[in-house]
Amino acid sequence: MNHQALYRAYPNAVKCLEEAIGDQPAGVLDADGNQIEIDQALVDAAAAEIQAELDATQYQRNRQPEYPSLATLADALYWSNQGNNTKLDEYYAACAAVKAKYPKPEVN
Repeated sequence: MNHQALYRAYPNAVKCLEEAIGDQPAGVLDADGNQIEIDQALVDAAAAEIQAELDATQYQRNRQPEYPSLATLADALYWSNQGNNTKLDEYYAACAAVKAKYPKPEVN
């Protein structure tokens, strides 16, 4: 069961149960505990939307671990304030290299 897609397709859903628990049946329930009738086509469309959003932002998740640290930026800013821009230029170059490696996709 794709819980994210179910919650996207049915915003009034508050609980997804894979199997019955006590007197609560398996399925998707609203705030009053009523079972919500599921249209699989709506759930599939919501899952496709979620996947498209993930695909469109994958570059961000790829970039994050490769960017230089904020500590590196702080050190570069300190030295830049002291009149030496070498470290800041290196920081910017490292960021540009990551951006070039994982480009932002064009929006259609």
